Amino acid sequence: MSFQRNRLSAADIKTKRDEPAFYDCLDSTLDYCWRLFQAGVTDRQCAFHMPTLATVRPDGTPSIRTVVLRSVDPDRRQLRFHTDIRSSKVGEITEQPRVAVHFYDAKSKVQLRIDGTASLHHDDAAAAKAWRGTRPLSRQCYRVEQNPGTAIADPTEAFAPSDWQDDEAGRSNFAAVTISFDALEWLYLSAHGHRRAQFTWHDGDMRATWLVP
Repeated sequence: MSFQRNRLSAADIKTKRDEPAFYDCLDSTLDYCWRLFQAGVTDRQCAFHMPTLATVRPDGTPSIRTVVLRSVDPDRRQLRFHTDIRSSKVGEITEQPRVAVHFYDAKSKVQLRIDGTASLHHDDAAAAKAWRGTRPLSRQCYRVEQNPGTAIADPTEAFAPSDWQDDEAGRSNFAAVTISFDALEWLYLSAHGHRRAQFTWHDGDMRATWLVP
């Protein structure tokens, strides 16, 4: 009776075969991760376009916020986002560069978690290159006169309309942050059995393993 209870029916077998190629393959899983990252950079509608970044405050408490994924480099295992140099996350990263990033796409039922080290780029070649790649609308975010997070009585106080015509206004407040990661955890939710995997890198060597979901 036990054997009969655990046997897969023909419908179960067909359903499993209909799962994506990465369902039972670690190599395909990692390849799909990179494709999702790339989609997050190029497709503003992709859920991976706006991941959650976790840092540590000076008092040791966690701090999270949404950022916009701007670039990915598979060879270096790096992600990049942009920020205002006056923001609290900059001080947190300076004090403790170890960070975590969380991605989740409800449509594909995929969650990714990254552990890595953040590097701040403000007045250097990397920041200049990132600034040149930003759109005029994005540059407006860095033209505010007061520091991000400052308490104000009127929301319009945050803007400086006189500077909107100056395409370079705000450049001094712009910073790029790259995250080099050495651990990537994957979770795929499926009614036919979840899949969870971990990928780690050490001295150039990668280790991949399945995990209990």
